[in-house]
Amino acid sequence: MENKQELERMIRSMVMNIMNGTDTGADAATEGSLPDEPGVFNTVNAAVAAAKKAQIQFEECTLATRGKAIEAIRQSMRPLVNKLAQMTYDETGMGRVADKIIKLNLTLDKTPGVEDLVTECETGDNGMTLYELSPYGVIGAVTPSTNPSETLICNAIGMLAAGNAIFFSVHPGAKKLSRWLVSELNKIVADAIGINNLIVTIAEPSIEAAQEMMVHPDIPLLVVTGGPGVVHQALCSGKKVIGAGAGNPPAFVDETANIRQAAQDIVMGASFDNNILCIAEKSVVAVRSIADELIEEMKKAGAVLIEREDQIQKLLDITLQKNCTPSRKYVGRNANVILRDAGIEVEGDPRLIIMRTDKHHPFATTEMLMPILPVVTVENFEDGLATCLFLEAGLHHTATMHSLNLERLNKMARAMKTSIFVKNGPSYAGLGYNGEGTTTFTIATPTGEATTSARHFARRRRCCLTTGFQIR
Repeated sequence: MENKQELERMIRSMVMNIMNGTDTGADAATEGSLPDEPGVFNTVNAAVAAAKKAQIQFEECTLATRGKAIEAIRQSMRPLVNKLAQMTYDETGMGRVADKIIKLNLTLDKTPGVEDLVTECETGDNGMTLYELSPYGVIGAVTPSTNPSETLICNAIGMLAAGNAIFFSVHPGAKKLSRWLVSELNKIVADAIGINNLIVTIAEPSIEAAQEMMVHPDIPLLVVTGGPGVVHQALCSGKKVIGAGAGNPPAFVDETANIRQAAQDIVMGASFDNNILCIAEKSVVAVRSIADELIEEMKKAGAVLIEREDQIQKLLDITLQKNCTPSRKYVGRNANVILRDAGIEVEGDPRLIIMRTDKHHPFATTEMLMPILPVVTVENFEDGLATCLFLEAGLHHTATMHSLNLERLNKMARAMKTSIFVKNGPSYAGLGYNGEGTTTFTIATPTGEATTSARHFARRRRCCLTTGFQIR
């Protein structure tokens, strides 16, 4: 409680200092970015002031200019994908480099740009009304350590398309690559359209700096991709917030499914980048009549089944902390690393660890972000749907289902009310990888925007012409 009160006092002090111009960065408009690192500043206030100045210039540019900046990002970042994937792995220790390359290419290929800013128009006897999407100004964006580079690039494309500048409050666990990436993106955009500091950050990210950003008077919109704690803090700011929070996606397999294909899809989806994607399958719910067959097919697809209760308990002991949160030591780590540290010897190099549990087991109810997947057996479709609703816990994030019964597929989709629902495919199809549609790494379930794109980073404004304007 004392820490919370102290934090609140600190935030109030920051606000007063910024408003009164007494903050150490009050003269930020004249403070430049760090030498050889365009877009990287020492203080939040300096970075925001520079971004605000750049955004005023950017707002006067045409849509074609915005498109030019975005195309420059796509073209210039593509040769750096392998390097960025390796940098991300080296700093965070999470996931697989090959899978990160796929995610980064997906981001560059399928993140929407200015084409997402659709104009609406109404005409009639009393004139014409336009609804258009306009910039907010400087957006404060929080990025995670699990998907830092993908989220940063995806947000940069969408936010620039909407005409904004961006202050990135990056996760300290990925600060080196994020700082490098912000500087690279800033240089790319400046070279393309002649405006510097449209994408900024600070040299040393921290919780205090994130708090300062959230209450800064020159940031009207917060876009937060992270855990429930940081989303809650943003929602308490009193500002417009787009919040992408936690999920615990179940995968339901009924007796009508193509069991072999379902097993392959689940193993590939749950093991992709070692399960650090928030949309990845976090549990399997299987109808009893096909559960054994499904497990055998999952083993053929690259999973290893742990059956001994003492070994399952050992896995739990090392991966889940006493406060019921996943151990950061094992988040996004390879299955063989987790098995080795649990003292479990297996043959080969499995992509995924599976075990049978009930629906109340911590592996089933916790978003582990590791290649560990519990299999929960149910009697029938109705029991399975109820179990999936229990496991997803009202987060309304993501769910998948494998079935050839269209009525059941439709019923589950309606009941789950998730931002993403994938039918007969791996979870990552919901991000546009081997699935149709655009991609995003900010899935705003708590605040309702779901799969975000440029249009969500813009204000919807109404403009009326009252004289007649129609030819009908």
